Amino acid sequence: MASSSSNSVEEEATPPPWEKLPREITAAILLKLGAVEILTTAVEVCTTWRSVSMEPSMWRYVRMEKSDVEWPYDFDDLCRRAVDLSRGQLIGITLKGSGTNDLLLYISQRSGQLKHLALVNCYDITGEGVKEAVKNLPLLENLYLNHTYIDVEAIETVGCSCPLLKFFILTSIDWRSGESDDEALAIAQNMPGLVELRLFGNRMTNVGLKAILEGCLHLESLYMRRCHNVNFGKLCSERIKDLKLDVDSIEKYEEEMYYANDIGGVSDLGGYDDGYFDD
Repeated sequence: MASSSSNSVEEEATPPPWEKLPREITAAILLKLGAVEILTTAVEVCTTWRSVSMEPSMWRYVRMEKSDVEWPYDFDDLCRRAVDLSRGQLIGITLKGSGTNDLLLYISQRSGQLKHLALVNCYDITGEGVKEAVKNLPLLENLYLNHTYIDVEAIETVGCSCPLLKFFILTSIDWRSGESDDEALAIAQNMPGLVELRLFGNRMTNVGLKAILEGCLHLESLYMRRCHNVNFGKLCSERIKDLKLDVDSIEKYEEEMYYANDIGGVSDLGGYDDGYFDD
């Protein structure tokens, strides 16, 4: 009986096999879970998983989706926790389905190394919120705004505050009929370093398109869908290497916004190889 009792105690003291894995393998496994599941579940599994989850290298790329967050957890609180854990090493972040101006400002104030920002269906984030946040993001290279409101003044501020910006996606919330070149002119005058531009539902005319072609001299890729006021001429086809006009759905564009963890991955967007998004 004593021997049986001893064996039982020994078995209970033996750590589970996943605790014996090298930390880099554990990190790779945890990164497959996603930010929300790590913060709400994985950290409770064992001390090893919790320890690895607290490392800043785990939080260089963060994807937070509202549909992944269940009661009693709060989307904004979890996002702030992820940003805090990055300890200033955050490189890319995607927010989908939720987010506020205050949250965006919080992220920007603690993420001076941020290069990639994607806001998807963040209806509570306004142009004013974007404008204040990007002032803290001088290294930003990729900005993806899908059904997230941004006004002309915010576009101008993005261009002035983020001189390294190379990739810009703007999916308009308001697809009203009519013509307006205000957004196109703001892009042309303030984002000269763009390499790739994607616009969906924009009301620009040929005036705006011509301004973009003349103002963004490094532009190589131009994707436009539901931009019904533009007649694409010879100048556009000769000037742009990769031109897609009203062909693919916006869903296809979104599928190309991949998310990579810190273990690796090569971007399909503009040749960036240090991380990419998933929306």
